[in-house]
Amino acid sequence: MASDAAADRTAPVGVVVGASDTRLWGMTAGERLERSFRRAGVEPGPPSRAARGGLIARGDYVLDEALIKALAGKPGVLLVAEDGTPVAAHVVGAASAAMAALEAGDASAPGLADLERTDVAGLGSAYNAALRKREPPLVAPLTAGTVDAIEKRLFAASYKGVTDLVTKYAWPVPARIVTRWCAQAKITPNQVTFAGFLLVLLAFWAFWRGDYALGLVAGWLMTFLDTVDGKLARVTLTSSSWGNIFDHGIDLIHPPFWWWAWWVGVQAGPTPLPPDIAPWVLASVTLLYALQRGEEGIFMRLYGMHIHSWRPFDSWFRLITARRNPNLILLTLSLLVGRPDLGLLAVAAWTVLSFLVHLVRLFQALATPRAKVVSWLSA
Repeated sequence: MASDAAADRTAPVGVVVGASDTRLWGMTAGERLERSFRRAGVEPGPPSRAARGGLIARGDYVLDEALIKALAGKPGVLLVAEDGTPVAAHVVGAASAAMAALEAGDASAPGLADLERTDVAGLGSAYNAALRKREPPLVAPLTAGTVDAIEKRLFAASYKGVTDLVTKYAWPVPARIVTRWCAQAKITPNQVTFAGFLLVLLAFWAFWRGDYALGLVAGWLMTFLDTVDGKLARVTLTSSSWGNIFDHGIDLIHPPFWWWAWWVGVQAGPTPLPPDIAPWVLASVTLLYALQRGEEGIFMRLYGMHIHSWRPFDSWFRLITARRNPNLILLTLSLLVGRPDLGLLAVAAWTVLSFLVHLVRLFQALATPRAKVVSWLSA
């Protein structure tokens, strides 16, 4: 028991001072800060636990999670907003004066005056490698008048900068509405992912039977939920290792099974593919898909970044490369003209071309000095 108590006294402490009654994605700014503390390895606690110092943040401001993580590793630093208002500090030693000064918004008061002052640009990077985009970290007061703009900003920040054209252009507005509803209803990201997994199975079954319309409805709904679950996890700070494995595992594995099922449906239907090309089409939409993802994995292993983040062309090509959503567009168009077989041929041809494009880019990277293979987004 004594050792537990000692560990508790020396563990980093996170304290929220002040509060706002306005709720953001179903929670207060204080609740959001406490989640950020835990994800940064800082244990939230009452002011009394900060007698020996700790991480202190204002509960009437929204602070980007990246800033909390950065501040947790920089004792003796004060973070100020764009207008100079002190919003968070990592205090070493007695923190009562710092807490009072922070809540009062006085950066020159005792407790804060001696800290190294920095702003968002000095504390957090604008480049997010995981989301393949540049997005300055957010610091903003939370009020009834600012909440809508902050939610829009946080949702936009949760979006990958490099993705397919459907996710980038079609889903943002409806996905933000559904994400807000899920957050307010306390629906978890993993529950959304599981619903998407059930739709994966339904689409596979429908395609296999040649019921393409039902399969496409299930498939498109799944792609929509696949957008919602990740955004919900990021805006509510509830992402987890298991959720990441569950979500990305489904995303990685299911597409070739859909195309295989579509192939089975076509071959049993009124316009089957000729026997001399049918096996090659199946190989293209399944094996070449796997090989294309393998190219991406090799690039990631060699250079520590996604192949689609290397140059502007690569980011543009990610919009249309032979992944699930662009392929679903081809299949949907083929069903609209009553020729699902032609859709499968289009997917096969596009997969071959995309595989070759990635192969060329991989060899071009190998022929480039390693120090120059960096993301254009990080510049």
